[in-house]
Amino acid sequence: MHDQRSTTEARLERAVAQRIAPAVHAPGEPVEVAAWHAPGEPVPVAEGLAADFEPFAVGRAWGPPWSTTWFRLRGQVPQRFAGREVEVVFDLGTDARNVGFQAEGLVYTADGQAVKSINPLSTWIPVPAGTTTFEFYVEAAANPDVLGGGGHAFEPTPLGDVLTAPREPLYVLARAEVCVREGEVADLLTDLEVLGGLMLELPLEDARRWELLRGVDASLDALDPHDVAGTAAAARAALAPLFASPARASAHRVSAVGHAHIDSAWLWPLRETVRKVARTTANVTQLMDVHPSFVYAMSSAQQFAWIAEHRPEVHEKVRARIAEGRFVPVGSMWVESDTNMVGAEAMARQFLEGKQFFAQEYGVDTEEAWLPDSFGYSAALPQIMKLAGVRWFLTQKISWNTENRFPHHTFDWEGIDGTRIFTHFPPVDTYNSELSAKELAHAARNFSEKGRATTSLVPFGWGDGGGGPTREVLARADRLGDLEGSPRVSLHSPRQFFTTAEQEYPDRPVWSGELYLEIHRGTYTSQAKTKQGNRRNEHLLREAELWAATAAVLRGAEYPAARLKELWRTVLLNQFHDILPGSSIAWVHREAAATHARVSAELEEVVATSLAALAGGGGTDLVANAAPHARGGVPALGLAPAAPAAAAVQVQRGQDGRTVLDNGLLRLVVDEAGHCVSVRDLATDREVLLAGTRANLLQLHRDTPNRWDAWDVDAHYRNVVSDLLEADEVAVHEDDGDGARVVATRRTGASTLVQTLRLPRGESRIAFTLDADWHEREALLKAAFGLDVHADRSASEIQFGHVFRPTHENTSWDAARFEICAHRWLHVAEAGYGVAVTNSATYGHDVTRSAVDGGRPGTTVRLSLLRAPLSPDPETDQGRHVLEYSLVVGAQVADAVREGYRQNLPVRRVSGAGPVAPLVAVDDPAVVVEAVKLAEDGSGDVVVRLYESLGGRARARLDWGFPVASVTEVDLLERPLEQGATTVGDDGAQVSLRPFQILTLRLARA
Repeated sequence: MHDQRSTTEARLERAVAQRIAPAVHAPGEPVEVAAWHAPGEPVPVAEGLAADFEPFAVGRAWGPPWSTTWFRLRGQVPQRFAGREVEVVFDLGTDARNVGFQAEGLVYTADGQAVKSINPLSTWIPVPAGTTTFEFYVEAAANPDVLGGGGHAFEPTPLGDVLTAPREPLYVLARAEVCVREGEVADLLTDLEVLGGLMLELPLEDARRWELLRGVDASLDALDPHDVAGTAAAARAALAPLFASPARASAHRVSAVGHAHIDSAWLWPLRETVRKVARTTANVTQLMDVHPSFVYAMSSAQQFAWIAEHRPEVHEKVRARIAEGRFVPVGSMWVESDTNMVGAEAMARQFLEGKQFFAQEYGVDTEEAWLPDSFGYSAALPQIMKLAGVRWFLTQKISWNTENRFPHHTFDWEGIDGTRIFTHFPPVDTYNSELSAKELAHAARNFSEKGRATTSLVPFGWGDGGGGPTREVLARADRLGDLEGSPRVSLHSPRQFFTTAEQEYPDRPVWSGELYLEIHRGTYTSQAKTKQGNRRNEHLLREAELWAATAAVLRGAEYPAARLKELWRTVLLNQFHDILPGSSIAWVHREAAATHARVSAELEEVVATSLAALAGGGGTDLVANAAPHARGGVPALGLAPAAPAAAAVQVQRGQDGRTVLDNGLLRLVVDEAGHCVSVRDLATDREVLLAGTRANLLQLHRDTPNRWDAWDVDAHYRNVVSDLLEADEVAVHEDDGDGARVVATRRTGASTLVQTLRLPRGESRIAFTLDADWHEREALLKAAFGLDVHADRSASEIQFGHVFRPTHENTSWDAARFEICAHRWLHVAEAGYGVAVTNSATYGHDVTRSAVDGGRPGTTVRLSLLRAPLSPDPETDQGRHVLEYSLVVGAQVADAVREGYRQNLPVRRVSGAGPVAPLVAVDDPAVVVEAVKLAEDGSGDVVVRLYESLGGRARARLDWGFPVASVTEVDLLERPLEQGATTVGDDGAQVSLRPFQILTLRLARA
């Protein structure tokens, strides 16, 4: 038989695109269109409905970037449409090839009830059966395509902020008609998409492929291209036998979960996400009305809260479907946050606030963590999730790895403390599936667990502005339940999938440690002000809760629980995985900076009020120490007079232009260009720097990633570097009570960089400040420390502990970690000696092996300070920044932990009546108090969160400074746990912790 395969395939492609798809809504009758262009920001629905509308015609331009136009659609249903399925087709002028990144709208009835969304793949509005006239309103958002044509061109554009965007209209209204929806044609279209797509995925040697080919040919023979509606039934009849063949016994099983990944901010501001969520949920609830088996999963408590606040009529529909179990809250978190840079307590609060909201609002106890799109996953997460009552974890982002294919799709993920959590990576490699034959075939082929497990999850539906699942995708699901050649597809909830998958694969593999994403490494550095605001407020929240709780317990002051919750939720929102990582448009980061400043001011007010209540009246100079370690004679978490200052730092200027600074512990040599060229540890008589290197050497790299500008630092950035050696000005300052300083001013390009080196009194630490007026483009600024330490690995702080990473590149996995994330500190050591670098708001680092003196090994630690990508914000990081970091000499990990807190929790000086003992205290420096607060339930109980910080076992005594009736071990939601190794005495408790264990204790006040 002759092979006419390619002819039939081409025939099918053209018939679908040019004959069948257009015939679903054949030309109808024009609709009367009127428009009102809202001035400025979006208006309430009532205002939009009551506006003064003016006639508007198809073919006219509308929508300057970020504007809103309200369209009014009026018309009559023609008599010839009586008894038919009638819909209004309203096309805003978008491109169906670029879903989610263009104009979109929400349809309302005349009384303000939301109907569904309008987006590139869903331009129809249902007209109720029996209706003779209709009136709809569409709130249309002219959102621009910031990344360009849907192809992610990553070109600089002013579109990313309403303040800079041009005012010319972006869109042209393309269609406004009342039409008959030809259901038989729509069904034929779905039949051919399913069978034709399946045909193309089967091997040529498979007889099923040829059976499908002949059937498609016969169907197209039965279809009259000039009477598609009249012959669609005959064309479908030719395909019916092909749907009768069941799937093979060994066919892969797919749990299809309706979903729409809506970024809480990204290429649009937060205010637009509020509307995107409303549009999508309106769409979803409308689909549920007509598709009874449809189940939809939505994450992020914040997004549910937005609907409740801004679209209560939509929220009531959502609530009703949640009660039915069809609209499923998932994720357990306030937002789908970043997990690399979020601090320890903030990571715990993401789950506390998320799960509390779902439980209180809907009576739902979510058991999944749902992070399909975050940029890598901290090794602390398994324990945090487990302590929040989470059983399962889902992501697919690791499929983006550029160097190494992750070996598992279903596995147990083991965290730094040994906790394991059941984890699934959907092998479909997308969270915007259309349930196409190509995607499903890829999922089946790609699934790593073949022969061990049979089931994977596919999240289907268009995210962001795509409106979620469509009726067309649900129609595909109906046909794919049991079809030969295809995986079996069932519509499931996440819980149904996870329960089945966990049971069928008891001997699953284990992955230990972080899930490092081999892309988007630049997110550790981009948008420095956003990161500074986050870090500052994480620590201010700690202080505010600590001092407010202490004042409430010891002084009877009012605890501002509601205010603190609101501020926590604001900070948690701004930890979303496109805000904190710096990968959003300028508008988002402009707002984030303002929000962080407002939150800081409010928290400073809470701290000041609480400390004033604690200190009382009096003129005694006191120091408040919110850190978990004593310093300067002041106990951890308490107030006391400061200890006498240490001896002044000695400054000696040499005739060769060099300056020597000596505080009795360290002796520094600073050259004439202001570079520290020697650091002598006097306690061990050891030189810390590699010969010929400088401490805090600024290095400027060309930074031109291949794509994903704000997201990526590509390995080739290392190929071009300039050391900033020259100084325009160097000034040496004697000890003014806070140590001696050397200030060097350097200029490069259009930027001015002022470096301050400060040697404090009585500390084995050098403090550095960079005051940068930064105006480079596509550049990366790093600070380098060449250390005479032979370290085969580095330790980086993460939430509630640290991770080790190799400093070598023995394997492709090691080489891929050329940029790593650390929180407050990074530590390198050889046996018996180590050095730490701490920081106040820097996350990106790299650590490499160095060789001097004929191959003698050393280690270079570098901090990534500033970037200047051009997309999506062409002004990223332009302007002034003040960055602080320190070199801690002779440090063990315990010193790094202590100094990391010191860097981020400076002491406060207040006047008062006298010392105030800490509310709680522990006697083992390995055990760190991460949080002291009052209980969420308003009982007044004190909640203390501890963790073991060094990676070993610890026994510590916890003392308290107030009457305690009972001590209970609780989870992160402050629910009782089975008592572990906590022994309670009259005025304290003995606690035993495993390596990196988190322990939360609830102290009931007597």
